[in-house]
Amino acid sequence: MFDRLEDLLIRFEEILSELGEPTVANNQERFRALMKEQSDLTPIVEAYKEYKKNRQDIEDSLAMLEEESEEEMRDMLKEELNAAKKRAEELENELKILLLPKDPNDDKNVIVEIRAGAGGDEAALFAAEVYRLYVHYAESQRWKVETMNVDEIGIGGMKEVNFMITGQGAYSRLKYESGVHRVQRVPETESGGRIHTSTISVAVMPEVDEDIDIVIEDKDIRIDVMRASGNGGQCVNTTDSAVRLTHYPTGIVVYSQTEKSQLQNKAKAFALLKAKLYDMEQQQRHDAEAELRRSQIGTGDRSEKIRTYNFPQGRVTDHRINLTLYKLDKIMDGDIQEIIDACIAADQARKLCILNQQA
Repeated sequence: MFDRLEDLLIRFEEILSELGEPTVANNQERFRALMKEQSDLTPIVEAYKEYKKNRQDIEDSLAMLEEESEEEMRDMLKEELNAAKKRAEELENELKILLLPKDPNDDKNVIVEIRAGAGGDEAALFAAEVYRLYVHYAESQRWKVETMNVDEIGIGGMKEVNFMITGQGAYSRLKYESGVHRVQRVPETESGGRIHTSTISVAVMPEVDEDIDIVIEDKDIRIDVMRASGNGGQCVNTTDSAVRLTHYPTGIVVYSQTEKSQLQNKAKAFALLKAKLYDMEQQQRHDAEAELRRSQIGTGDRSEKIRTYNFPQGRVTDHRINLTLYKLDKIMDGDIQEIIDACIAADQARKLCILNQQA
């Protein structure tokens, strides 16, 4: 590990030196690549420098302890030594986490799909609430939300909604939201006061960059244009602006109607289709890589029940990490950072465990 850290430290110094060269400043593509690499390495380099200083402090304390004869000073040096050793362990663990293989999709924007499952109208109402949950969370992170498609029901629910969240690190935090979300509560239409259970499914997919080769053959796709349905602004419901794509090999159907322009809806539909195809590739790869699957939170299966929202008890339980929080109102308003942080910590702990077993 430490040989690799020394190599990264050398590389970091090389980047700083190259960034100071006039030729790099005039090459925007190279400049951006170096700045990105510097940004990625900075946390590791800073932690390693602190670790090296800490190890030096330990050596200095040991040397002083050997020379010191006064008992009071020896006690003080022992306290400093114990604190430095504890910090060294913390830094070593932190460095191991920083050196874990990074998900190449972590820095990407995301496309989120929410679908109502079992529970009829109640599931659709909950889907709409979870959509607003993610919108509020994105706003708290100063991310941009753009709706791609929504299939609403008359009472304020959503059978399905697709939307894009644009922002630094969006996928790295929201990827843990994929799976089945279950709600337990008494519907407003329930006169007997019985608790009903409904479900929705959430899929979080990284936006597909242009450099990722997702080939969609013309013969494999059908493009239908039609008049948009549901609520819309001027011209949305009066022109054939909505676009539906059908991908024959996979059976995937996507629909976009939120824009006034047919071209804009077509672009959104293709972006969603590419994300779904890329996500399907990723899922197949995860199925084939058992070691990777074990290093992740849950199985990664879209049908896996990951979370329960119990309204009568005011609690939310994440079943993958056995975390229960009694602040349902805040969570439904977008305060999910504590859950996300716990998922990240559990994911890192599992990966570290595998790394230690392989060592």
